[in-house]
Amino acid sequence: MKKEYIEPFFATLRAANPQPVTELEYTSVFELLTAVLLSAQATDVGVNKATRRLFPVANTPQAILELGLEGLEGYIKTIGLYRTKAKNLLATCRILVEQHGGQVPRTREALEALPGVGRKTANVVLNSAFGEATMAVDTHIFRVSNRTGLAPGKNPQQVEMGLLKRIPADYLVDAHHWLILHGRYVCIARKPLCWQCGVERFCDFQPKTPPP
Repeated sequence: MKKEYIEPFFATLRAANPQPVTELEYTSVFELLTAVLLSAQATDVGVNKATRRLFPVANTPQAILELGLEGLEGYIKTIGLYRTKAKNLLATCRILVEQHGGQVPRTREALEALPGVGRKTANVVLNSAFGEATMAVDTHIFRVSNRTGLAPGKNPQQVEMGLLKRIPADYLVDAHHWLILHGRYVCIARKPLCWQCGVERFCDFQPKTPPP
């Protein structure tokens, strides 16, 4: 994507959705961390369905610990890889209680030290909870970045670095949400909906998908 196209690309996405937010449902930083940890290889819809049952019962690290492994699994068993995620979430809650006073830490290093929390999850928490200009590259952002030519890369970290370098500072905090939503609903995996796309004129993808 030509450099002069990047600003109007994001200006168009902002005009269509001025205040984008994650589709994961949460009311606290810990709930966000939990939802993102549970969302690996799962849909936001599926995670929300489980956390709507879980959070009214347990939405703090101590309350999750008191559920125990079997109790926690009962709430999240509809989510893929739930056994591994339950073990990681319990281990994370133990560290939060013992080392962070039950609070979610605000540094990347401390977040990535939590079981089940990788760079992508840490970036989501830093961005959505603490307003930092981070870029959590999931499958949608990876696809959109490569397909549009915005920030091509062979792996998520290459794409992340490219996006942080190319996206104007004014758009950086919200860019993660715009790109995910664009990939989820318009620039979809199998065949992008170019005829419905507000930014197709800035995009490198060829040939554009014609209307059905």
